Amino acid sequence: MDKTENQMLIIFGASGDLTARKLIPAIYNLYKGNHLPENYVVLGASRSAWSDDDFRKKVVEESKYLEEELKDVDKDFISGFCNKLFYHPLKEDYSCLNERIIKMNGEFGTDDNFIFYFSVPPAIYESLAKNIYDQGLHNEDKGWKRIIVEKPFGYSLETAKKLNIALHKYFKEPQIFRIDHYLGKETVQNLLVTRFANSIFEPLWNRNYIRHVEVTNAESVGVEKRGGYYDNSGALRDMFQNHLLQIVSLIIMEPPIGSNAEEIRNEKVKALKSLRVMTDDKTLHENTIRGQYVASVIDGENVKGYREEEGVDPNSTTETYAAIKFFVDNWRWADVPFYVRTAKRMPTKVTEVVIHFKSPHHQIFKESGIIDKDNKLVIRIQPDEGVLIKFGVKVPGQGFRVERANLDFYYSSLADTYVMTAYERLLLDAMQGDATLYARADEVEAAWEFVDPILNFWKNSDAKVYGYSAGVWGPENADDLIDGVAMWRNPSANLADDPGFCVLK
Repeated sequence: MDKTENQMLIIFGASGDLTARKLIPAIYNLYKGNHLPENYVVLGASRSAWSDDDFRKKVVEESKYLEEELKDVDKDFISGFCNKLFYHPLKEDYSCLNERIIKMNGEFGTDDNFIFYFSVPPAIYESLAKNIYDQGLHNEDKGWKRIIVEKPFGYSLETAKKLNIALHKYFKEPQIFRIDHYLGKETVQNLLVTRFANSIFEPLWNRNYIRHVEVTNAESVGVEKRGGYYDNSGALRDMFQNHLLQIVSLIIMEPPIGSNAEEIRNEKVKALKSLRVMTDDKTLHENTIRGQYVASVIDGENVKGYREEEGVDPNSTTETYAAIKFFVDNWRWADVPFYVRTAKRMPTKVTEVVIHFKSPHHQIFKESGIIDKDNKLVIRIQPDEGVLIKFGVKVPGQGFRVERANLDFYYSSLADTYVMTAYERLLLDAMQGDATLYARADEVEAAWEFVDPILNFWKNSDAKVYGYSAGVWGPENADDLIDGVAMWRNPSANLADDPGFCVLK
């Protein structure tokens, strides 16, 4: 673990849900794990007229998000953590905030090292960056300065470019950390290790041995209280453009020269630029499906349809289900189809990558009944994080009857190893200046270049929005997208429940 320098974290929008739900619990766990530097303080800033004590009570002492963590914890330990948290009511004039930061920097010895976390709507990123710049808080003559911005990074290619240009007026690219919490998940990072640290996989990781690749992101919940936001976003913007294309880039990227941030991000950008952009209506019609969940009964409970949710237009055509088939135009992946889907109101919450390997060219066990049951590598990102390999074994007894067996690994089996949450890992990386798991400007724009034509096609054409009952695996015609493959793999909530003749551990 790299050394973490003394520093201050300034959270804009500190009275919002993200701070209490994700940021403060992550910082608390870093504190508990002894990952924070000796001199470290957090300064929350927002419009709410809170005091330091008010802030500490709301995000720690009375927080439902830390209730379990703080149970049976020594009060002096909790007090020690709270003493690192401060709050500043934000005025139109940022000079008072500047004075508070300078005073705290001297008092707590944070060595002029500041991270500014933008936990605010993207529409005010530019004005916030300008105010920081105008106060001279961007200046790296003494110490380093970084900003962390949350997604969405634009709503289209045009707006993403405008946002990047706006941020670059006030901060250099190495100072900007675009956070995508999916990249902080251990199993997402394990994609790199699985590929590049194991010679049993990398030689097979190409068009010669892989038939197709499947990525599923399913959520069992609906839009909940985010109807107003979601209706202007949709599944493609909310999940596919950022989270899922980040995963895809790790699957298809070439081996980097080294493990440093820029080498890995260079290869990810090249990977995203190699996606075959679909531009004509015929191709888009044949390779994309969108849908909306409709009212249903799940476990005896009546569930609203999407158009009945709070904040949603009753005539909305916004997709809650998006499935895309696409190809990668490079030597490694030529003619290998990728199938990626994301949806709300699925039977279970799950995110996984499935590598489907080709069947042996010559089947000598034709009578076994295993024909067309390909080998699979399943990388479960959430929940029940782990890796599963499905392969053929002989059933005990006479003859050569072959069935599928599972060889698996689960992170939960690492009983003595604490697995950081995504925000813990990403915050610690930002503290140490490691941008490996953060998106770069050209990376964001490359993803939008692929997604924009799909969004425009759905907006401007008569492409259908298929209905699907809440609690099922999407529209009935979703399997039509996977030509020659039969159907999507519909995973169970627990990887351990994946059917197999036997499990080898």
